[in-house]
Amino acid sequence: MFKPVLVFSVLLSLCLSSLAQTCSKYSFPSNQVFSSCIDLPYLNSFLHWNYNQSSGSLQIAFRKTGVTPSSWTAWAINPTGSGMMGAQALVAYQFSNGSLTFYQSQITSYATTMAKSNLTYAVSEFTATYSNSEIVIYATLALPNSITTINHVWQVGPVKDDLPQPHSLDDANTNSKGVLNLLSGEAGTSGGGGSRSRDKNVHGVLNVFSWGILMPIGVMIARYLKVFESADPAWFYLHASCQTTAYVIGVAGVATGIKLGNDSAGVEQTKHRVIGVLLFILATLQVFALLLRPKKDHKYRFYWNIYHHSVGYLVILLSIINIFKGFDILKPEKKWKSGYIAIVVIFIINIVWVEAYTWYLVRKKRSESAGRTHQGVNGANGYGARPAQFA
Repeated sequence: MFKPVLVFSVLLSLCLSSLAQTCSKYSFPSNQVFSSCIDLPYLNSFLHWNYNQSSGSLQIAFRKTGVTPSSWTAWAINPTGSGMMGAQALVAYQFSNGSLTFYQSQITSYATTMAKSNLTYAVSEFTATYSNSEIVIYATLALPNSITTINHVWQVGPVKDDLPQPHSLDDANTNSKGVLNLLSGEAGTSGGGGSRSRDKNVHGVLNVFSWGILMPIGVMIARYLKVFESADPAWFYLHASCQTTAYVIGVAGVATGIKLGNDSAGVEQTKHRVIGVLLFILATLQVFALLLRPKKDHKYRFYWNIYHHSVGYLVILLSIINIFKGFDILKPEKKWKSGYIAIVVIFIINIVWVEAYTWYLVRKKRSESAGRTHQGVNGANGYGARPAQFA
């Protein structure tokens, strides 16, 4: 009775062993053998290598699975840092006519098109294969013989008109880098990707909370609370406090966006950036406009109100648009975008019924005021009063 259990246990162990050592079970068509390998944590990639420390000879085979004919693949060593800038890349992709191209490229700019250029390391036995949606890049690099660890980067991106295009900014792409010990095979991740990802999250949270939540609440306070006489002037102080707080937090959000831009030179999010700058300018104008607000009985107060209300509504509209553009760029878990959509829906529902209710109150007050005025006119005309005496 224990035989089935024993067989199942053996099969389970074999399956787990196979999953845990995916790269070591791979057989190369050319019968090449590599002493070390690692399953890379992002982009379905694997690195196999032989390293002779005395000569500095590093023989590698980099594999990327799930490759489409319209995408490029690259693996690189970065001798000067942990990211893309300065990387010494080996690039491969398929032309539209079906032929495979592979070449060396030094990455000197974030706006690079990965032009062909010799690496700082001597490269030999460089070739690549593409079969069954898998690209394998082979090469032997001559490293300084004192090196035991390397910073390496691997990446994929689209190809258009037979030319490499910028890769995605998804977390998998921005985090596809690490530190590798060529002797022990121990691997670690570079800190830069996590830091940039954290900055993106902080940028998103600050801007959603300020521009996307506090600002609309402040507008709703100004529009609907002032209808109630008992709320005057409390509504104004609530409105000013809410908008000032939103502005301060929003400025912090803009600052993190500027930092992200400076840390990602060559990465352009033009529409998102332009709308963000416009929002900052309009919101700043609103702050100064508050300091220049005419008194209620001033002849320019009517025009000031038109300006203040129009700019305020424009800020809310642009804020919501830019927040969704930010979601498209950051690509967070679906629950975050769904959560903000729910908040916007709640705002809309409340605006509809509160708008209807406040219009009812305004019309009721006008009706009562007109009634009192009508009674006063009737009294002045003698209705309900003693007749005038004439001599």
